[in-house]
Amino acid sequence: MADRVPLDFDPPVRKLRALLLGVDDTELIHPTPCPDWTVAVLLDHLMVLAQAFTQAARKRTDAPGTAEPPSPPSAQHLSRHWRSRLPVLLEELATAWKDPASWTGTSQAGGVTMPATTLGTVAMNELIMHSWDLARATGQEYFADPRTLEVLIEFLAQAPPEGTPGMFAPPIPTDDEPTLLDQALALAGRDPAWRPPRRRRQPQAPAA
Repeated sequence: MADRVPLDFDPPVRKLRALLLGVDDTELIHPTPCPDWTVAVLLDHLMVLAQAFTQAARKRTDAPGTAEPPSPPSAQHLSRHWRSRLPVLLEELATAWKDPASWTGTSQAGGVTMPATTLGTVAMNELIMHSWDLARATGQEYFADPRTLEVLIEFLAQAPPEGTPGMFAPPIPTDDEPTLLDQALALAGRDPAWRPPRRRRQPQAPAA
């Protein structure tokens, strides 16, 4: 069924689930490429967006996160059971967008109504971008399907140069020959060269 829809969510969901396994509890307070967001805040956001875009695919307009913008993500809101719950939410997201009907007509998420094909592309972009955010913040590698990246690049290139408040920051200049992933990241307002700041090593106590 996946070949009958514009985008296949299975590969990026599998990749993100693998990234989740590489997140250590000590990394929850680490910074991410998203300004002022720690890993815990990012994970909370992923849980909320997974649910919202799943309901959007199902054409639900009465579920949390569909008719109105969700609450800002926070580390305090992150479920204690995120390790078991988030993978389930991601699988539900991938399954929902396998239905060709999810890509027809209009859909709603975060209080915004738009063509379902556009909203599905937005959902994929969120998934790819935040997967990269998580990978960079936790020192893991990240790769995405070139065909999916080409769709996102075409989509992101249509955004206004000043960015879209609440969705995309202004594009960032890239190298002369950026990879497809770097192109997509830069168009979404991310710095492909972002790395977490170095942490000072704690001084060792002198030996007795």
